[in-house]
Amino acid sequence: MGVHVDPDRQMEGHRSTMVSVVVNIVLTVAQLVIGVFAQSTALVADAVHSLSDLVSDGVVLVANKHSMKAPDADHPYGHRRFETAAALIIGALLLSVGLGMLWASFQKLQSPGLIPEVHSSALAVALLALVSKEVLFRYLLHVAKRVRSSMLAANAWHARSDAASSLVVAIGILANISGFPLADPLAALIVGLMIVRMGWKFFFVSFNDLMDQAVDEDTEKRIRNHLLSTPGVEGIHALKTRKLGDMIWVEVDLEMDGALTIAQGHIIATEARKRVMQYEPVLDVTTHFDPVVVNAAVLRQPL
Repeated sequence: MGVHVDPDRQMEGHRSTMVSVVVNIVLTVAQLVIGVFAQSTALVADAVHSLSDLVSDGVVLVANKHSMKAPDADHPYGHRRFETAAALIIGALLLSVGLGMLWASFQKLQSPGLIPEVHSSALAVALLALVSKEVLFRYLLHVAKRVRSSMLAANAWHARSDAASSLVVAIGILANISGFPLADPLAALIVGLMIVRMGWKFFFVSFNDLMDQAVDEDTEKRIRNHLLSTPGVEGIHALKTRKLGDMIWVEVDLEMDGALTIAQGHIIATEARKRVMQYEPVLDVTTHFDPVVVNAAVLRQPL
């Protein structure tokens, strides 16, 4: 059995996301109410960011439920790509929210004389959001690493982007209170740029996974070594990999002694598959047996 099998994976994903939902509801309400009261564009922008977290939490909950469904007639490879699609949606959401913030901040900066002084209560809420989001990030990332979920990791980094944005917002509010009115909309502008950057990263990576991009070189090298270290495997070629959610699908041609029987070749191929799935997050390995001439005195040659 491969190391990727985790019976608690779905439950952990649901529980951690519900924690994120509760935190984001509290922060969104607090940031929005105090942001409007304190006349802080940056804090309202941060509230919108927290609201986007709530939407992404909803996407994660739905994807977490569907991605663990067993393969069926219409989806013979399973439903793992629900996770990739969820990460893609989160990325698109971050991009749209970030661009909206950039536009709103730019509009504010066009009329610096109309920017009001922010009430000190906004600073307290910004600091509360900063601490809450950083703690939430560390918790979500810990769960994501334990269950090997890029979807949960995307949601965790979304929380980290909120923590970073709350830091910028706190600095902007403090500067505004200290007599620099432009600091508040500038902070909102920086928050928008941070969100756009994070959104593009998740969107780009998820899009490539949906386009069957191969795994990174290090992972492919490890897979190759697992196959070549299997007794009876003389060589490999035509190694192909692609992502299915957080799992990897492998296809490879195994070179074996042409004098082996079909049964012997099958045993070797099964062992090679087992080795790869034992050490890597591989969903399955499709193998093909290529017979070669094995002779200690000469190089092996295809039959």
